[in-house]
Amino acid sequence: MLSENIKTIRKAKGLSQQELAVKLNVVRQTISKWEQGLSVPDSDMLISISEVFETPVSKLLGERIIEPEIDDLKTISAKLELINLQLAQKKTTRKRILYWLLISLSVVITAIFAILLALESPYLGWNYNDPETAVLGVAFHSFEWLFVRVAPLFLVGTILGIFLLQKKM
Repeated sequence: MLSENIKTIRKAKGLSQQELAVKLNVVRQTISKWEQGLSVPDSDMLISISEVFETPVSKLLGERIIEPEIDDLKTISAKLELINLQLAQKKTTRKRILYWLLISLSVVITAIFAILLALESPYLGWNYNDPETAVLGVAFHSFEWLFVRVAPLFLVGTILGIFLLQKKM
């Protein structure tokens, strides 16, 4: 039973005799002898084998282990199908979030444009003899100048992004 269990679990874990031997610090021939029932590992080695296989020693020494059947494959395929469905839902959710973020950004850009148009550059009539007023006026003018030149590019980009995402959803 031990020899069959070692062989079955090793194959189930996808390990070759050589890979298992390296993990246990023994030669490949030792693994072969264990699997053929020509020798048995000592108690310390059984513990090491159980750790490598992530299997209790009692299972190694216990009854014969049956290899996975077709029903197990159906269970695995059902789990994979569920995972694929969850990934698709996650992707759709990300697209929706991005879609609404782009719409929000478009609205914010448009609102700032409307505010700047309504204010009609009030800093042009300010008295710049006061240093605080001068700094505030320059900062306001710099923001307005940069926004008027950069924001249209962002607005066009967000509108394109909205249309492209809408086609994919």
